[in-house]
Amino acid sequence: MQTSFTLAQLADPETARSEQILRKCVHCGFCTATCPTFVLLGDECDSPRGRIYFIKAMLEGNRAPTASEVRHIDRCLSCLSCMTTCPSGVNYMHLVDHGRRHIEATYGRALSDRLLRRLLGFLMPRPQFLRWATILAWLARPLAALLPARSSDPGGATFLRRVKAMVEAVPLRVPVPSAVDRPQIFAAEGSRVKRVALMPGCGQQVLAPEVNEATVRLLTRHGVEVVNVAGSGCCGSSVQHIGDNEQALELAKRNIVAWLKEVDGQGLDAIVINASGCGTTVKDYGCMFAHDPLWRDKAERVAALARDVSEFMMEVGLTNVTNRPLTVAYHSACSMQHGQKVNEQPRKLLRDAGFLVRDVPEGHLCCGWAGTYQVLQPDLSRRLRDRKVANIESLAPDVIAAGNFGCVGNIAAATAIPVVHTVELLDWATGGPRPAAMK
Repeated sequence: MQTSFTLAQLADPETARSEQILRKCVHCGFCTATCPTFVLLGDECDSPRGRIYFIKAMLEGNRAPTASEVRHIDRCLSCLSCMTTCPSGVNYMHLVDHGRRHIEATYGRALSDRLLRRLLGFLMPRPQFLRWATILAWLARPLAALLPARSSDPGGATFLRRVKAMVEAVPLRVPVPSAVDRPQIFAAEGSRVKRVALMPGCGQQVLAPEVNEATVRLLTRHGVEVVNVAGSGCCGSSVQHIGDNEQALELAKRNIVAWLKEVDGQGLDAIVINASGCGTTVKDYGCMFAHDPLWRDKAERVAALARDVSEFMMEVGLTNVTNRPLTVAYHSACSMQHGQKVNEQPRKLLRDAGFLVRDVPEGHLCCGWAGTYQVLQPDLSRRLRDRKVANIESLAPDVIAAGNFGCVGNIAAATAIPVVHTVELLDWATGGPRPAAMK
């Protein structure tokens, strides 16, 4: 793609990086075939290629985007399926994040939109506040029936429709806080073979604390000492994807400081992450701080240690397996397959644990969760979820597994088939309790 940035514009490292990304695009359109929003809407403006043109125009023109450009970029899930499809290696992830930052810096959103985004940006990285907000929203669930189920916008991006989606996203049961999520050290059972930090996360602590509990049991049972490092928490992705780059960088810095203190102290073999969206972001810390000489090397050290729990368990290997003759439909989260390129490891571990693993038709398409997307674009999110569930149910599995708690909760809301995190099945197969969702 030909670009026409000025030398003054290219003096900005962020713009220079985006210019190089844009120049790799050859207009081939392969990305449109695997983009969830294009598949649903059939509109070139709601495809990666269309959004690339919009971002190019606003950055080259050094101007505020139009309302139409914002609307179509807002509909992007950041599923990154386009990056898997692209034959030219266009780093759409970095480009669309730059586009979102430009939008937030130059575009005047409606007051209701600003307030909702600020609320999400405040709650998502802060488990203590998110928990209380979840409890309040649970109490308000009966009122959701009074709110509109449809909106004039194809994505559902109207205020009352978004409020309804936010309330409906609250689970029927709000889990109690887990003792596992406090800073502490979990000793390895038997001889210690490795020492790792477990990323505690943010939303997962509130909505799915059983995932960290199962992860700790699985790792310690296999001779791994696990540290929940004080000061670590949200990876920053939940706010990065709504354009709040400053808060995203601040959250990343807290993690970097906390983990490197542990690395330089008693040492770490890895930073284990069991939410694939977080894993994609932490592995990208080096790029997030590529133009910051004070943080670049530190960020790269942390990124090099980051491992999805399935990657790490492939290195350790499963032991004392009790075969579970169940059919598992494995849903590969977008951030797992497209963001991290972790594809075979979870499947192999499940097979090694004795499960019959089935791949989901249209497995490359997003389930519609995408963090805050289910609130900000609820109608598109719901359509994608229903499509995903129909594909899964066509396999008639005994259980559904996924490596991202958001996907687990989203899919579980639309099917009677039990949905669990992959690590819960691995924990069960190696001596842990049967997952609660399967009881």
